[in-house]
Amino acid sequence: MTDIDSIRLNFSPESLVLLNAILSIVMFSIALDLRVADFRNLVRAPKALVTGMVSQFLVLPALTFVMLSLTNPRPSIALGLILVAACPGGNISNFITHRAGGNAALSVSMTGIATVAAILFTPLNVAFWGNLYAPTRDLLRETTLDPVSIAITVFFMLILPLILGIMLNSRRPALAGRIRKPLQTLSMVIFIGFIVLALAANWSFFLAYVGAVAALVVLHNALALSGGYATATLMGLSDYDRRAITIETGIQNSGLGLVLIFAFFSGLGGMAVAAAFWGIWHAISGLALASLWSRREAQR
Repeated sequence: MTDIDSIRLNFSPESLVLLNAILSIVMFSIALDLRVADFRNLVRAPKALVTGMVSQFLVLPALTFVMLSLTNPRPSIALGLILVAACPGGNISNFITHRAGGNAALSVSMTGIATVAAILFTPLNVAFWGNLYAPTRDLLRETTLDPVSIAITVFFMLILPLILGIMLNSRRPALAGRIRKPLQTLSMVIFIGFIVLALAANWSFFLAYVGAVAALVVLHNALALSGGYATATLMGLSDYDRRAITIETGIQNSGLGLVLIFAFFSGLGGMAVAAAFWGIWHAISGLALASLWSRREAQR
């Protein structure tokens, strides 16, 4: 069997452009739930938001480093998990938080602000933790990671649609209200369909190597959820806010991770399989947690 560190998955430049476009539409649909006032409210009472950002961009990458140091996986898999941990919250976190009876407004605002913060923190975290963890250091040197290029990608794929969605919701709220749900549903269906087709094109690779990453992804996701819950608990937040931060930390934007892997790491096999399986597993674990939490109303 070919070493997973040397595999390059089948993914054309046209497919990358299409994935960028799909994620932009997903981000735009999420932004239709946001108003400028939401951000003002969080500035006035920033404790929950700051806790969420610390959990997302500091606690999760640090837990990832500890996990990798203890498990010592293949370098490309390790770098994939570092990259996923460095991404902002995922596109389905808001829906899952709502299902879980958590603070959906906090979740949506965290997604928006974490997306903006990702322009700095995603490349910074990948570079810092990837170089700190010795087995991935050589992979980073080979790829010549360019933080500016990553920032530009994040801006056009996530931040610009975020700004446009907030502007539309602020200036034309009736129109935003009419298109919000259909657009969110359509964009998620298209996104899931695209991932299925991408997996189908690399199905033999995925089947051959998913066993090498499945247990690591499950453990990593459990650490993410636990880290979010523990951070919110240590900060004395309500159960209502704690649910949002737990889910926001445990649901990562693995779609962004895949874009960065194919754009900057040439579709490196271990990274791509780890990010793809993350995209499947975090939805399963998030929905299971939401189902459990939904049986008991959150204390505010």
